Amino acid sequence: MKASDIRSQKPEELNKQLADAARNLLDLRFKLETKQLVNHREIRRVKKDVARLKTVIREKELSSR
Repeated sequence: MKASDIRSQKPEELNKQLADAARNLLDLRFKLETKQLVNHREIRRVKKDVARLKTVIREKELSSR
């Protein structure tokens, strides 16, 4: 997921994607604790996606003022 792709989306879509990513991160953490996670780098990727989404949401908030 690239920041340029994220910036072209509406705030409602961004909030939905953020909720999905947060849920996905929670699931990955549970899988890690129960030794079911195969690719541990997936957690890092999802965390970065969450950060990108939060950053773009905040940018849009500040630009709308």
